[in-house]
Parts: sequence; structure tokens; C-alpha cells
Amino acid sequence: MKVLYQDEHLIAVNKPSGWLVHRSWLDRHETRFVMQTVRDQIGQHVFTVHRLDRPTSGVLLMALSSDVARLLSQQFELHQVQKTYHAVVRGYVLEGGTVDYALTEELDKLADKHANPDKGPKPAVSHYQPLATVEMPVAIGRYDTSRYSLVELKPETGRKHQLRRHMVHLRHPIIGDTAHGDLRQNRGMAQHFGCSRLMLHASHLQLTHPVSGQPLHISAPWEADWQGVMSQFGWHNVLPELEFPQANGQDS
Repeated sequence: MKVLYQDEHLIAVNKPSGWLVHRSWLDRHETRFVMQTVRDQIGQHVFTVHRLDRPTSGVLLMALSSDVARLLSQQFELHQVQKTYHAVVRGYVLEGGTVDYALTEELDKLADKHANPDKGPKPAVSHYQPLATVEMPVAIGRYDTSRYSLVELKPETGRKHQLRRHMVHLRHPIIGDTAHGDLRQNRGMAQHFGCSRLMLHASHLQLTHPVSGQPLHISAPWEADWQGVMSQFGWHNVLPELEFPQANGQDS
């Protein structure tokens, strides 16, 4: 597991797409978990303070003590942590803006079977900004070409699948989103561009160090499959700080 930052109080890693953060009885056959891997790697217990969905990659922050976990959790709960994601979406996003669209809680049939299904929608706000667009000579659907955009996303709130659902609301679903997205586009991305993952990455995390009080900015480079898409779309120099060194012929 690639460590992005570590001191005596906390650790941040670059969570791979497809990994669960911790063990879950909902997926008893899974054998890879971020928490257990990091614990074994550094030889000490870790505490989660936020989560990333299984298909999402990027910065995952964990505390090394329960006291620090409590302080970090408070920052997340009070929206004092700035989270920046990047996503590849269907179609051209030509202007930035804000989605202020309340979301009803998504309930899992098993994990949430005793939860109240009649809860009303809760406020949800996300900011988005286009960074690049491309039109590829590949027919996926009724058009002869396919259009994609690279966007920067900054959620103000933290509802379940918020960024995915907000991009669907804008009619620009995130590529690879099997729960809310365009299944035909997902298959097309896998067939023509060799990438079947969710194209959503937690790139940056900005917060105040819970012990020192100093500002902390942690960034996570893209994985190889993501960088493959960036290269095919001609976007490999749009955000060079997120590219792995080996993408430029260097060793990691």
C-alpha cells in the first residue's frame, strides 16, 4: 500500500480502486482490506476517520490513536476538511458550477434493512470545474464519436455516492459507475480503452493537523489504468502532479 504521508499521529495511503476499507460481512469472500494491509505494513493499529467507496481510489486518511481519530472525525463532521476529486464523465462539461441538489439516503438491502426507508432528502452540495474535453472516433450508442470530460469535483457535504449522483443529475454520469451511470458507456470504455474501473479519484485532502495545528495537504497520484486513459485521451499533461513518475519513463 503506497504511503502518502505518515507521522506519529496519522497516516494517509493511496487506496486502490476495488479495495474495501475494512472487513465487511456483506462481502465475506473478499481478502483485501486497506485497514488490515496498512496495519500489517506499519506494525500498529489504525483507526478510520472517513471512507472511500470500494471502486473509488485516492487519499485515505487514518489515525494512529483513538484520540487523534476523534479529533480528525470532528474536522470531517464540521466540514473543515477540503476534499478534491477528479472524474471522467460522459459528454462535454464546458462550464463550472455548483450542484445544490438534496439527496435521499441510499439504503443497502442487507446492511440497512432495519433503517427507516421514509427519511426525507438531505442537503447536498458539490462544486465542479471542467479541466479538459475530448471527442474520440469510437461509436458508443447512436453517435459515430464519443465525448468525454475531465472534471474537478469538490463536495461540501458527504452524502452517500454524492458526486456520482450529482453528476447524473447534470446528465454527465461518471464513467464506470455501475450503480448510477451509463452502462453502455461503461462497456464502451472497457472495450475500446481498456479501463473498466470507476473513473473517480480522491486526489487531494486539505486539513489542519490535529496535533500540531499546521495545515496539511496530501495528494494521491493516479493509478496505472487511470493514466492509461489520460494518455489515450491526450490529457497526460493536464495535471502532471498526479502522474506517477514511471509514466515519464522513470522508476518509482
